Amino acid sequence: MNNDLFSVQNKRVLVTGGSRGIGKMIAQAFVRAGANVTICSRKQDELDAALAEMSPEGIITGLRADLSTYAGVDAFSEVFAKRGETLDVLVNNAGAAWGAPLDDYPESGFDRVWAINVKGLFHLTQKMLPLLRARATIEEPTRVINIGSIDGIRVAATENYAYAASKAAVHQLTRQLAHRLIGEHINVNCIAPGLFPSKMTAFLFQDEETTSQVAETIPMKRAGRADDIGGTAIYLASRASAYLTGVVLPVDGGMTTHG
Repeated sequence: MNNDLFSVQNKRVLVTGGSRGIGKMIAQAFVRAGANVTICSRKQDELDAALAEMSPEGIITGLRADLSTYAGVDAFSEVFAKRGETLDVLVNNAGAAWGAPLDDYPESGFDRVWAINVKGLFHLTQKMLPLLRARATIEEPTRVINIGSIDGIRVAATENYAYAASKAAVHQLTRQLAHRLIGEHINVNCIAPGLFPSKMTAFLFQDEETTSQVAETIPMKRAGRADDIGGTAIYLASRASAYLTGVVLPVDGGMTTHG
């Protein structure tokens, strides 16, 4: 086995929503693996804190961005391009969730979730295509890695209607984009995470007792860890996955195998 099979050394990586949660786990994995990483976040304080933590470990920069509107995506893309950036890997992680009982579920919940989880992801991918195309070759495709969810595969226990529907849409967008871009040597794949500690799932990990109860619902008897999601992203960005596109990969401790 060649020792560079899983290497992402010096690859130029953009991780949206990279200041916390799963996005931060992925960004940190790339930084530690020697990639040149940019993260973006809507909140400047969270961006600054993430950069302060990760900068000692490698090359990472940050840009503030609101990817929930087309204008915000356009503004971010313009700034990113003006910095003379190249791009090998786009990780579409930024997202939102909204939970409410079925009878009370508001239109605003669907609007907010759909705007960033689906429309924002699609539009940013559009805007980054020139940079991805410029680096793509038959031997070394460039990569788009979308972050879906097992809630887009199975019925969730919580009433997160817009979120689950949006993630199912992300999975199908992944397949469609992969089909369209395969001839341009841009591989498009999706990670569907299960339960990982994050701001979105903080209510499930409040203390040792609730964390233990959550673990019992997972076939592998634990929640996901940073290495689980970071390692999967590095695989999808490395030469090891060069022949893989259009795949939705659950990283969920076996949850989607148990109904």
